[in-house]
Amino acid sequence: MNRIKEVLYEKGIKQVWLAEKLGKSYNMVNSYVQNRRQPSLEVLYHISEILGVDVKDLIISKK
Repeated sequence: MNRIKEVLYEKGIKQVWLAEKLGKSYNMVNSYVQNRRQPSLEVLYHISEILGVDVKDLIISKK
């Protein structure tokens, strides 16, 4: 599970903008945001760089 949806909301960023920055389709980003699909670690790090957050802030701990 990831927190991409929460971080986007907190920063007031739209999924369309993130999709453009990532070079991915809106549908792919939406599947990440809705937790239907998990991004690879490489993509997760890229998302964290774009959003200006630590990659750990995008991950939900299973503890």
